[in-house]
Amino acid sequence: MRLKDRIALVIGAGQGPGQGIGNGRATALRFAQEGARVLCADRDLASAEETVRMIAEAGGESAAFEADATREATLAAAVAEAVRRWGRLDVLHYNVGVSIAGGDAPPEEITEEAFDRITAINLRGFVMSVKHALPVMRRQQSGVILSISSAAAVESYPYVAYKCTKAAMVAFTEQVAIQNAEYGIRCNTILPGLMDTPMAVDTRARATGRPREEVAAERDAKVPLRRRMGTAWDVANAALFLASDEAGFITGVALPVDGGRLVRIG
Repeated sequence: MRLKDRIALVIGAGQGPGQGIGNGRATALRFAQEGARVLCADRDLASAEETVRMIAEAGGESAAFEADATREATLAAAVAEAVRRWGRLDVLHYNVGVSIAGGDAPPEEITEEAFDRITAINLRGFVMSVKHALPVMRRQQSGVILSISSAAAVESYPYVAYKCTKAAMVAFTEQVAIQNAEYGIRCNTILPGLMDTPMAVDTRARATGRPREEVAAERDAKVPLRRRMGTAWDVANAALFLASDEAGFITGVALPVDGGRLVRIG
């Protein structure tokens, strides 16, 4: 019960189509298992409601909320709903991102439309979520802000918009951390490596017309640790640690969850 009596807002608590479980849903479930009451926000309300159903089956407490990462008003409304429903906000977890599905491409091929779309989802939505969570957390003199960046922020990655936005999330995390430390607010981000999630694997399989098994095997081979991708539970467990008091002296950190891939950079 490491998050007992905490209130968490997970933006991106649903997931897209594909096999297995995504990072956002897994994190919402893990937070609830550890005692948090979780507002599960997603642009796909039915998917958020499915996450809520899974939490209820496990004995946890949560609620679904429809929010679109590209619309600031809905992000503000999600923060307000968590406070209205439970009186405070202890953890904001931003788990929304897109690359190939948003039209991402190499620098010489990227379009204005794709760049703007991906930036709005990956980066602007994070900034706007934090904008509305900070006043609540400052009043409380406590709070945790988390996000999902990517190992792509620091390693070679072919598509420009995802690379740039995920690197910018790290910089924004550092800014929020240092400017809000005096309020007792911690801000950290997670850098997942190659993960076996619907967004990472199934989206690539659809985009390339290849079997999922082939895409997964290719990605597995690139992971140093056991030659196997991580799962959403690896990300969720990292988020749980960073949200808990066990990480009470950790802020401004970009934590790799990557099976050793980033070690190669050093």
